[in-house]
Amino acid sequence: MHTIKVIGIGFALLGVLLVLAPRLSISAGRPIAFAVKLFLPLWFVGALINLWIGVASAGYTIMEEAPVFLVVFGVPAIAGLLILLLTARIAR
Repeated sequence: MHTIKVIGIGFALLGVLLVLAPRLSISAGRPIAFAVKLFLPLWFVGALINLWIGVASAGYTIMEEAPVFLVVFGVPAIAGLLILLLTARIAR
């Protein structure tokens, strides 16, 4: 259940960035690309924090947490990359 909640947080972060990016003047006319490129490193750090909490607090080993990290980071990251890919194809 915790993993699903953390993945949901990743999707929420992606959604917030996608909503805010068009409103930021630093997106240089490509707000979706800007949002996804900002999301990926932020979410990587968030997933690493989740891994650290699992190791430090829950008592799991890094080897036990590594597959969870891949899922927690990968599912929202793949969704963000798919959004980026699909919007780039539409813009052509």
